Amino acid sequence: MTERIPRSVLAVAAILGLMVLAFLAYIQPSFFSNPTYLGGILFLELIIAAIWMYRRVFFPLILVVFLLAGTNLRVGTTWTSARWLFLGLGALVGCMITLKNRRFRFSVFHVSAMFAVLAALVSAAVSRYPSIAFSKVLSLLLLFLYCGTGVRLAVAGREDRFFAGLLAGCEMFVVAIAALQFTGVEALGNPNSLGAVMAVVGAPILLWGTLLNSDRGVKLRRLALYAVCMFLVLQSHSRAGMVAAFVSCGVLFLALRKHKLLAQGFGVILILIATVAVVQPQAFSNSVSSLTSALLYKGKDPSLGLLASRESPWQTTIDNIGDHFWFGTGFGTADNGQDTTAHFGQFASSGATRSENGSSYLSITAWVGMAGVLPFLLMLLMVASAVVRTLVWMFKTGSPSHPAISLAMVMVAGLLNAAFEDWLFAPGYYLCVFFWSMAFVLVDIAPPVALLGLAQASRLEQQGWRSVTPSR
Repeated sequence: MTERIPRSVLAVAAILGLMVLAFLAYIQPSFFSNPTYLGGILFLELIIAAIWMYRRVFFPLILVVFLLAGTNLRVGTTWTSARWLFLGLGALVGCMITLKNRRFRFSVFHVSAMFAVLAALVSAAVSRYPSIAFSKVLSLLLLFLYCGTGVRLAVAGREDRFFAGLLAGCEMFVVAIAALQFTGVEALGNPNSLGAVMAVVGAPILLWGTLLNSDRGVKLRRLALYAVCMFLVLQSHSRAGMVAAFVSCGVLFLALRKHKLLAQGFGVILILIATVAVVQPQAFSNSVSSLTSALLYKGKDPSLGLLASRESPWQTTIDNIGDHFWFGTGFGTADNGQDTTAHFGQFASSGATRSENGSSYLSITAWVGMAGVLPFLLMLLMVASAVVRTLVWMFKTGSPSHPAISLAMVMVAGLLNAAFEDWLFAPGYYLCVFFWSMAFVLVDIAPPVALLGLAQASRLEQQGWRSVTPSR
């Protein structure tokens, strides 16, 4: 946005801004000695700078703000309410730029997103807690508006820089979380969140980065971070995270026809396991026994089966669906029969208005009912269709250079993980914001494989996406 404005105008604006600040400091010095006022000024400057550099800055800023709001760090409470201001501004500015330039085509996917918001609105109208449900519908609307405008603006015409930045940001994120974990700080809140984020975001993107035509040092760095990422998934003891990570990475290798690399990876794992079993057989036996109890059965009686820890929330959710069959309990809420007066006005969900459902797909069905789940289902089917098109393109070309590949693997991991976790339709959760942002981008850039032959697909790869390979 700044490239079209002459430097002289920027210089004059900066001088005038400094003069205004100096005048305020002279007539109201208390403004600059009060921490609250100083924090407000810095916050306002951050917003102005983010809007000024909207395409380059706003999307990573949104991710950072939502991530901070969802962490256990002390700074997180500051951003619990501020995240909605940033999301609202992002949606507003994105809509204004999109309407002015008229550069995007809106497909059935985007229409389905708006119908999904309408379905959520209807469910909120019949909810036991309408005020809370309406606020959650508003957050869903802002998220979809920003994904449909602001996120697409951040990618369109600058795919190479965007995906290079995505890789770099993923590397820094894994390093930061790993450092905090190794110092005993569970920044992401709980082990399930750690497993979900590392499996859905870290593992697929970093593994894709190792396959690109980069310097050897860059490849080794990403491979090391991928190993750290997988270690954190295993350390989290999240079964859903493990399944999502291993399946998405396996699909990546198989679709690119890199069977040798897949076999080598399994070989390395088996060699490490065999070495530990030979060197320390007793410790290995005890570890296997404890891990089996912790991972497979979550400490419950093995006779109850692998999914014993999920059966109770699943059954409760199914009962709620039966009791509110057509219009649901209200988007983002559950009919717990509790008084929520004391909780009204907060900017985060409380246990009084929600319950664990054990699956994002059961959650959305319970929230909006069978009459409202159809547009959400259509959105998921269209995301799956974009994933399939990308997989077919990968199999035809055998090339990892198309940026849709990383997003397709994120979708595979996310859709699998969401079958056992409740985050997919929770707009306040950072992983939900990232997933739907990437879903809107994938729908735009997924290759139309059904219309392309092998020669055409290869030419598209060579001409259209050569520059996406970062760090060359």
